[in-house]
Amino acid sequence: MNALPDLVCPAGSLPALKAAVDNGADAVYLGFKNDTNARNFAGLNFDPKTMAEGIRYAHGKGCEVLLAINTFPQAGRVADWQRAVDGAADLGVDAIILADIGLLDYASRRHPNQRLHLSVQGSATSYEAINFAHREFGVRRAVLPRVLTLAQVEHVIKNTPVEIEVFGFGSLCVMNEGRCWLSSYACGESPNTVGACSPAKYVKWDKQPGAMETRLNGILIDRFGDAEPAGYPTLCKGRFEVQGEMYYALEEPTSLNVLAILPEIVKIGVRAIKVEGRQRSPAYVTQVTRTLRAALSALANDKERYHVKPNWQAELAKVSEGNQATLGAYNRPWR
Repeated sequence: MNALPDLVCPAGSLPALKAAVDNGADAVYLGFKNDTNARNFAGLNFDPKTMAEGIRYAHGKGCEVLLAINTFPQAGRVADWQRAVDGAADLGVDAIILADIGLLDYASRRHPNQRLHLSVQGSATSYEAINFAHREFGVRRAVLPRVLTLAQVEHVIKNTPVEIEVFGFGSLCVMNEGRCWLSSYACGESPNTVGACSPAKYVKWDKQPGAMETRLNGILIDRFGDAEPAGYPTLCKGRFEVQGEMYYALEEPTSLNVLAILPEIVKIGVRAIKVEGRQRSPAYVTQVTRTLRAALSALANDKERYHVKPNWQAELAKVSEGNQATLGAYNRPWR
């Protein structure tokens, strides 16, 4: 069996970082408290002082820190993103995760000894794209968008010297990452620009008799009954009337969960498994990190007898969107 992949877990705050480290993460990923990262929500992320504290804590327990600068510089503000790259290097992070070609060029020239990863926001779905980033900018790892089958992931791995990281748990996105236009269509801002899908300032919760309506910049996204949990109004996961039927027109709220195919993921040579969720709570980080670490340890101890334990699924179900799980694009019977 190939070496176990690293378990890379989200840190949207210092408590979440500590939860990931303490429950078995090999690496945590985080971002600055500004729009240079694609999870730029109010109350999340790190200023330089808090980030330095988090790096000390992680490194003190043998855990790596990966810093995401994975939005695209806006016209007239390129220097803001370059300063973020410089700040990350100065803080001593183990790798910087970048999506923009110009920033990859800047980082590789300005900080030639800094390890660089290609973000999922870079939308690299082929080994040709990944090899280009490796050849031109020295990229050492690439995070694949959640649109490839397991066979396609294996094909990429066989044709690149770059380490490959895939998502293993968390919210799915209907778009190919880095190409999200739905949020821009509704409110003019997206994860690629300001670092947030459906930014909170455009969200409105409107209580009606017997129902709760959620709107994004005035667009009705969903209507929930009093006993129904109301989800955050992202356009891709709204319910709409289509041909007389009210349902999720694009994507059901559900979570990726790869426990069932973990042996196959290891077998094809995936180098890292990533957990989505920098916007989620420390409790979420604790449960998911602890469960995936237990599964990886079980696989390492006896790959022939590996099986998904009911308590693992029960733990992950508690934090899954809509209490539902899927293998996503990894297993597409219609391909």
